[in-house]
Amino acid sequence: MKGIYTIILLIVSNIFMTFAWYGNLKLSEMKVITDWPLILIILCSWGLAFFEYSFMIPANRIGSEINGGPFSLVQLKVIQEVISLTVFMIISITIFKNETLRWNHLIGFVFLVLSVYFIFKK
Repeated sequence: MKGIYTIILLIVSNIFMTFAWYGNLKLSEMKVITDWPLILIILCSWGLAFFEYSFMIPANRIGSEINGGPFSLVQLKVIQEVISLTVFMIISITIFKNETLRWNHLIGFVFLVLSVYFIFKK
């Protein structure tokens, strides 16, 4: 069950992360924050990043075998990277709508899945 909780928390964390890092670009495109000073945009992004960390830290603590979880440190990192790129692609395609899913994206995703396989292989 700790593995499932870890993955759910990582997904939520990465949703916040994607909006913290790239949401300002969408807001600029929508002409919402075109006149905002950069420092204000940074502070707003940090505000979102607070929520990212509020989910990421518990995910790592619950999931880490150091604390009785099912994943090694390397496994946690690879899981996080795959989730991060997956969440980013979904948000990029559905909300930003500036990218289309192409064959090279699918091949890259297959390689990510293979990386998870090899990291978990004993």
